[in-house]
Amino acid sequence: MALLPILRYPDPRLHKVAAPVAEVDDTIRQLIDDMAETMYEAPGIGLAATQVDVHKRVVVIDVSEERNELLALVNPRIVARSGEQVCEEGCLSVPGVYDKVSRAEHVTVEALGRDGEPLRLEADDLLAVCIQHEIDHLDGKVFVEYLSLLKQNRIKTKLAKKARITA
Repeated sequence: MALLPILRYPDPRLHKVAAPVAEVDDTIRQLIDDMAETMYEAPGIGLAATQVDVHKRVVVIDVSEERNELLALVNPRIVARSGEQVCEEGCLSVPGVYDKVSRAEHVTVEALGRDGEPLRLEADDLLAVCIQHEIDHLDGKVFVEYLSLLKQNRIKTKLAKKARITA
């Protein structure tokens, strides 16, 4: 397994729409393993392939306390959503930035698992938020784009300043 570099907002590659995966093969399984290692090391609870500059519809998620319930979703799509919840979100591509975003409280997702078999998942609370957040990445959207333009510009300025300091 290998740690992968995570793209930082406002990198334009974060806005690429990911392509569907034709077949879950060893290459995709290796990607899932590398993404999981990267997510756990960061540390985070979700990571989309887009964030590691691989533009395929693959996400990994683990919202468990013990960090031992890895969920890999290939070609995920939300087929139903209901309710509304506002949660504070963060993102590995937008380090140190957290803000409230409104999302569906409950989602039903269809995807392929790590084994390539179809799965259907009902999710609510944090898992529902995480799934929606990661699918947004696959669609080329970063959570800060739900915020006002003023907040987005402040975030870009803050991150640019931080990048200059660490460079």
